[in-house]
Formats: sequence, C-alpha cells, structure tokens
Amino acid sequence: MKRNPLKQLGTLGQSIWLDDIRRNMITGGDIRRLIEEDGLRGITSNPSIFEKAIVDSHDYDKDIHAMALNGTAPKEIYEALSQNDVRSAADEFRPLYDRTDGKDGYVSLEVNPHLAHDTKGTIEEARRLWSALNRPNVLIKVPATAEGLPAIRQLIGEGININVTLLFGLPRYRQVAEAYLSGFETRVAQNKDVKHVASVASFFLSRIDAMVDPLVEKLMAQDGKDADLAKKTHGQVAIASAKMAYQIYKEIFSGVRFEKLAARGARPQRLLWASTSVKNPDYCDVKYIEAIIGTDTVSTVPLKTMDAYRDHGNPKARLEQDVKEALQVLERLPELGINIDEVTQQLIDEGVEKFNKPFDKLMETVAQRCHHGDLKEES
Repeated sequence: MKRNPLKQLGTLGQSIWLDDIRRNMITGGDIRRLIEEDGLRGITSNPSIFEKAIVDSHDYDKDIHAMALNGTAPKEIYEALSQNDVRSAADEFRPLYDRTDGKDGYVSLEVNPHLAHDTKGTIEEARRLWSALNRPNVLIKVPATAEGLPAIRQLIGEGININVTLLFGLPRYRQVAEAYLSGFETRVAQNKDVKHVASVASFFLSRIDAMVDPLVEKLMAQDGKDADLAKKTHGQVAIASAKMAYQIYKEIFSGVRFEKLAARGARPQRLLWASTSVKNPDYCDVKYIEAIIGTDTVSTVPLKTMDAYRDHGNPKARLEQDVKEALQVLERLPELGINIDEVTQQLIDEGVEKFNKPFDKLMETVAQRCHHGDLKEES
C-alpha cells in the first residue's frame, strides 16, 4: 500500500495544519478522518475562510435566523458562529493536544482585521476572544503590523496563545520573535507559568512570488546581464525567504536568551508556512510544501493543496538545503532594482485589506440572511 506523503511529514518533524474550517467538516466527521488518516495536527482560519463557509452553504441559516429574531446584530452573529466552529474543532483536536503535550492540536481564530493598526483594540479583542473560546488549544491570530508587535508582546505576557499572521519579511520576523521572547520574560519576572503558552509565526510564501515575479519577468524579457540574473531569481524569492527565516529561527531559539526561558518550560515559537497554494498555474501545485519541510515547523494548506500533496507529494527535509543559494537570491534583488523590504511592507498593507474586504462582505451576507426570505426552505 502506498505510503501517505502527508503522514510522512510528521516523521520529518513538520506538522500539517488545514487552512480551512466549515461546520459540516466538523459535524460530518471530515476533521476526525483527516486527523486519523492524514496526520492532520491543527487548523487555521481567517475572515475569508468564514466568509466562504457561510456564503457557500446554508448550514448556518437556521442559527442566523434564530439570532436575528432575538435582535442580535450581524457582527455578534458572526462571532457566535465562528466561535462555535472554533470551539467544536478545538474539541476534536483536544486528544491530540493532550497527547503531544500541547505541541499540536490547535485551532486559530483571527481578531477583527479592521484592528490591524490599533494596538489597544487588538489587545482588548484578543483577550475577549480568548476568554469566550475558553479552550487551551486555540490560538488568537494577530497581524504582524507595526502596531501588532506590542500587542503580541502584551498578550504573550498575559498567557494568551498567539498565531502571528501576515508575516512576509525577515526584519519583521526578528521583531515578532523579539516580542514573543519579551512577553515570556514578563511572565517569568512575575513568576507565572510559561509551559502552557503557545505561539506560531505565520510566514506567508506564495504571495511574495506573486508580487516579485512580474517585476522579474519584465527584466527577463529584456536583453542584457539583468535578464540572466532575473531568470535565476524567478519563482525563488518566497522559498529563499523561508529558508533564511528558518536560519533566524534556529539562531534565536538556540541562543542564551531563549535557553533561560526554556529552562522554565517555555517552547520555541514555531515558524508556520502559510500561503502555500500556488498562485502561478505554471508552477507545480505542491511547489511550496515540498521546499519548506523542516524540523519543528508547521505547514498550513488549503484542502485542494492537501489533496494534491496526498496524491503526489515527495517528502524530504529540504528546508536546510541550498541555504547559501537562498541567501544569494535575496542578495541579488537590489541589483534587479527590487527592494524586498518595500515589497513585504506592501504585502502587509494589502494583506490587511484582503482580510477586511471578505470580513465586510461577510457582515453583509449575515445581514441579508437575517431575513427569513433569504433562507433556504427546509425539505
């Protein structure tokens, strides 16, 4: 019988998480099956995922209508639905969480994306969601904006599990890891538990190539020395960034500063590879998963990419291969007139907007479905 490539990832030290959540996946047993058959170890969600779940099905209509009759506002209805799904999924993963001593088995829920540039608002919302979910194996998603950094530090210091999202650049990744360590140092100074506080840093990949490739392709179309340099760079920047991020991870989480925290039971903040589905149809559909397999990392993938990897994945620990070449890819970007720091800042700004739009659309959909006439008739 053919070995399951998804399950093999676990033997290489990588946890596979699903970037999707829908009520029928939980109630229909799909999540349990993925845990048992594919070695699924967690779930991530975002406003876009919830928007699709609610817009593309009528699974939530009865609950929406019942809450609407009680005068509940669309935002509160969304929160009730999303929190219910996250709690139910967390309960499915709880045995795994217990079995792995809190390493895996997490489900993520994002703070309102409109708070991305509001430190105080993010902290208050994260506290509220953490309290409402009331599960040890949930992660509250906080964006890696400049305003998100002090929120991450504060929330980790309060013992709230955090999934740092919308991370694209290496300098910002260092700042995220610094915020994580600072938060833990606050807890240690207060003689509080650090063993049961978890965090991942979600580094987005395919969106980097989606932005850089068109710039590179213009140079490839021209004659001259830049064309050859551009060809070597095309489709390589995201994976190169991931490989260098992992080197930073190893440096930070094997250093003296972290060792002091680890002695108190603190865990490293694992890198989570996000945006792993390909945006360019010319690329192999498992391009990103294949290249970023490494110890103590997480790869979160949409269902379509998971199916593709189960079918034709070839798992090998590649994250630490060709690290010098990865560094060279990033070092030659200035020669091509590309400022990667400007690119990653633009990606953060656009990433916030990409979550704001589906969130707003979701509010509209919920408002529309509050009216009985928009609900699907039950047979």
